[in-house]
Amino acid sequence: MKKFWGSATLTLAAMTMMVMAAESPDQRARDAALQAQRDLLPDTPGTGRFAGMKEELSSFPNHVVYRPANLAALGGTKLGVYLFGNGACTIDGASSRFHLLEIASHGYLAIAPGRIYSGPGAVARPAAAAVQDIATQPRTSYRDLAAGLDWVVAQNADPKSPYYRRIDAEAIAVSGFSCGGVQALRIAGDPRVKTVVVMNSGLFAETTALPLPEMDVPKSALKALHTPVFYLLGGETDIAWKNGRDDFQRIGHVPAFYADLLGVGHGGTYAEPNGGKAAAAVVAWLDWQLRGDAQAARQFTGKDCGLCRDKAWFVEKKRID
Repeated sequence: MKKFWGSATLTLAAMTMMVMAAESPDQRARDAALQAQRDLLPDTPGTGRFAGMKEELSSFPNHVVYRPANLAALGGTKLGVYLFGNGACTIDGASSRFHLLEIASHGYLAIAPGRIYSGPGAVARPAAAAVQDIATQPRTSYRDLAAGLDWVVAQNADPKSPYYRRIDAEAIAVSGFSCGGVQALRIAGDPRVKTVVVMNSGLFAETTALPLPEMDVPKSALKALHTPVFYLLGGETDIAWKNGRDDFQRIGHVPAFYADLLGVGHGGTYAEPNGGKAAAAVVAWLDWQLRGDAQAARQFTGKDCGLCRDKAWFVEKKRID
């Protein structure tokens, strides 16, 4: 989708910035200490059939690629594609590493913009990215997700690529967390996209505004959706809850599944081993939407669907059953 939007909107990134500003120095110190502890945790291989790994590639700079560690083990299984926008549109492509490694372990090629700036294999951040104010950090762009889409298609067609004919170019999802979810919605109109997953995110109404880049997308962008869409929020304490619910309520022309993972808030389960319950739900959605897996579909279809019966979730559906 090539259209640009310049409307002034209150953004999720701005909301995050305000929350950070409201924190006491002690709270910020605790947050920094918690992040440092998480950085020491090893990468989790995922729960799927193919142990996941992450890497940076010279053939595709400023992106982190998550994939099955042993491509030969795929056999005849082709890689689905999961393009993921980072929370806060950060340049840390490892900021949601547990989530993305879990996706990769189920036979997907997951791509996040940026570099590995946290966790195992981290490189030093640029000096400008050391500041805490997310409004002044270097940021990724929705164009980075679009570049990922072009890259996987080209790799699949290149006889010199390790991904030659290993990718299912008809099985491409776009997704993202918070600001990254808006990036995903921004390219959702691309005809190569087969499903959209919006995580802890949603578009703001065109009202008063702190116009930050990447988030200035109006509600009218929802009309460009042409595939089933999965909204995954963290309950009413999620700062994106109001916006994500409003998005879902406005969507009527494509199948839509809304799921609140109650009580986890905006941070979701990204920091949990293997990405927690949210990652498991996303895997099921991808397996259904991109691979037609009937067992995975039962997590979403019917009045007794798997997520419907799990008291950890509140769900609503449109045009799903």
